[in-house]
Amino acid sequence: MSQSTDKHPVGSGASCNGAEKAEGAASSRCGYVAIVGRPNVGKSTLLNRLLGQKLAITSHKPQTTRHNILGVSTLAGGQILYVDTPGLHQRGGNALNRYLNRAARSILTDVDLVLLVVEALQFSDEDASALAEIAKAGTPAIVAVNKTDRVADKARLLPYLQSLSERHPFVSIVPVSALKGDQVKRLEAEVLVALPEGEHLFPDDQLTDRSERFLAAELLREQLMQRYGQELPYRTTVEIESFTLEQPSGKQQAEEPRARIHALIWVERESQKAIIIGRRGEALKAAASQARLEMQKLFGRRVHLEVWVKVKDSWSSDEAALASLGYAEY
Repeated sequence: MSQSTDKHPVGSGASCNGAEKAEGAASSRCGYVAIVGRPNVGKSTLLNRLLGQKLAITSHKPQTTRHNILGVSTLAGGQILYVDTPGLHQRGGNALNRYLNRAARSILTDVDLVLLVVEALQFSDEDASALAEIAKAGTPAIVAVNKTDRVADKARLLPYLQSLSERHPFVSIVPVSALKGDQVKRLEAEVLVALPEGEHLFPDDQLTDRSERFLAAELLREQLMQRYGQELPYRTTVEIESFTLEQPSGKQQAEEPRARIHALIWVERESQKAIIIGRRGEALKAAASQARLEMQKLFGRRVHLEVWVKVKDSWSSDEAALASLGYAEY
């Protein structure tokens, strides 16, 4: 996975500039696209499908995404810079929830296009709130109507799509299934044609501007989201204490350097620590083992992962604690 050395901050307002394009050259499009919507509508699954590989972590639980994540898609006709965002929500008022909403809102005026994701045949108060934020930002928007594979009678979609068109002057409305891949290529084409002309901002083989250190923490947190009960994952976060690359020796010298990662899982109470670790450490071992395999797949190198669990009282309700754990971007 190619990494950026010249970092472009996500949502910084950097734009693709085609002014220096040689006269007569084929036109290319480039721009930032924020993927927004309420929690659990499939934004991260859609990003991964659009990129053709896994970048953002996913689970069936809402609010899995906690940071804006850039995914770079380079196509024959240009480069689309997708920004996956936390779900815009109205529930909960602790410091973490406020951070998630700030992260999602912060991007809306700094992109060329918004991709609003909604669930087929559903439009809740949180969907309406997300649309209101888009309207306030004044940024052009496309709607991806996700999870259409769950609608047995597709004729039911027609009045729903009509009702969406009456809510806002969208550039287009595209029914899709992020899980199955249905209509995703059409959505990609609609997004690309809505972007301004311009040269690529990132190398064609680059996937993201996020570091492997950041992605390692996300992949371990994904296992916590998937493996534990409804509330426990929201009381946990992951910090990478150290991330080093070790050069192979002997017969393995031709191999890629191995990543040695020391990770901390933070919880809010001792009882939560016991649940994460499990009987004889078996639960933690299983989660860490699967996270290590996911890291190796994404990084394209061997990974040695060591994980500890520590307690930081009420970290999700403490602004200072959040900042110390990496939630201080917005």
